[in-house]
Amino acid sequence: PTQPGETKRIETMTKIAIIVYSLYGHINTMAEAVKKGVEASGAECTIFQVPETLPEEVLAKMGAPPKADYPVITAAQMEEFDGFLFGLSGRFGIIPAQTKSFMDSTGGLWQGGKLVGKAGGCFFSTGCQGGGQETIGLSAVTFFTHHGMVFVPLGYVDPKVFTYEEVHGGSPYGSGTIAGPDGSRMPSQLEKDVAESHGKHFATITAKLAK
Repeated sequence: PTQPGETKRIETMTKIAIIVYSLYGHINTMAEAVKKGVEASGAECTIFQVPETLPEEVLAKMGAPPKADYPVITAAQMEEFDGFLFGLSGRFGIIPAQTKSFMDSTGGLWQGGKLVGKAGGCFFSTGCQGGGQETIGLSAVTFFTHHGMVFVPLGYVDPKVFTYEEVHGGSPYGSGTIAGPDGSRMPSQLEKDVAESHGKHFATITAKLAK
């Protein structure tokens, strides 16, 4: 039985994949916070990364650090999960090419209706407040729609999304961070807190859809 003050855990082990593309680490940091929230709800969570499309010499010139140790996802693996949270490093207000390339590889799943009814959501990183904290989410919705998936937005389930006490990312479409024009700003505690709330909310809805 649930004890006073204890959050009721999801009874069924829901499987959620967090699928990221992170060039400088901002999205990876957010993904870990989202995962913490997902797992706090009793769901199983795995972080994957999409394949890099830029050559090593280009990445070196951009000063990109080594990739995280997350496994690289394949389209076929998506059948194993009940829901997906995409960590999107914004490019001119939309999905980065690396993630779009992965999404484009899911045609076989689309033909077979393999993702119909599964949950989809996203979180993001932009260089500034006007860099796509809403439009990136909108650009992801088309992928979910064509697959017959259910888009689960953050909404305003965490009041911290409303705060004006400090600069922060996030929108009703999902949790987010602002990296700064030079990428030097890392996710704040407030942004990580919202990301954790996002993970909890998404896992709760996904569990209901997976029944």
